Amino acid sequence: MGNAEPQNPKSGNSIKFPLSFSFALGAVAGIVVLVASAGGTEHGLRWDLGGIAFGIAFIASLLISSLLVMGHKENPDYLSEGSGVNRKSSDRMPGAKPAATQTPERKNDGGTPAT
Repeated sequence: MGNAEPQNPKSGNSIKFPLSFSFALGAVAGIVVLVASAGGTEHGLRWDLGGIAFGIAFIASLLISSLLVMGHKENPDYLSEGSGVNRKSSDRMPGAKPAATQTPERKNDGGTPAT
């Protein structure tokens, strides 16, 4: 139905960058919550809250970053050839006057005198 995407491992559509970025962001969130939820030196570290924060941050950032990477697609070469995308109407209609030199028609609506 559509054109097959080239399978180039060096392209920007790899999952390695979003996965490593999400892991790092999840680790930072987990460590911050782990330390902040302890409430001081008298209480122990809350590993359960740190794990939950890591999981939420990891999944949310992986979803968003992978959607952004998958949404990137290079334009085909024919789009830059002026096949209709970059055409000007003045090129298509050489006899047309520029819009600034045309004067609008004045209509007499019966209520006001025509000038």
